[in-house]
Amino acid sequence: MTYTDLPLVNAGLNTASTVLLLLGWKFIRSGQRDAHRQCMVGALFTSAAFLACYLYYHFRMQQEHGTAHTKFVDPAWFRPIYLAILLTHLIGAIAIVPLVLMTVSRAFKERFEAHKVIARWTLPIWLYVSVTGVVIYVLLYRVFPQAR
Repeated sequence: MTYTDLPLVNAGLNTASTVLLLLGWKFIRSGQRDAHRQCMVGALFTSAAFLACYLYYHFRMQQEHGTAHTKFVDPAWFRPIYLAILLTHLIGAIAIVPLVLMTVSRAFKERFEAHKVIARWTLPIWLYVSVTGVVIYVLLYRVFPQAR
């Protein structure tokens, strides 16, 4: 495996995070706290692994190609749509880091009422970031593959 395989790995990690987040939400709604905790810890680890792979991939892209990302050029008609998805994904990705840390911290300290308050914001944003991460991969590497 080389760094060029990491976009697919990242899509898999985002998919796993999405599934774990949805299962965790299902479990807490049905009162299954232990199952909820396990899913959320799994989502945290898959998201952290994603972040490590993402950063390494872009570091290597910069080394190999002189640019850290693949530009979406063709088709030109779809570029504004892609960029809108990417922009909202990036805003969510930046916002989700402190939200996840606060949410996990409150759960770890067993401050469950405070945890629940922030988790209502954290979950949908985290899901959006995970799902749009997969969408971006599919668009950039499968539907409209871009030349490097």
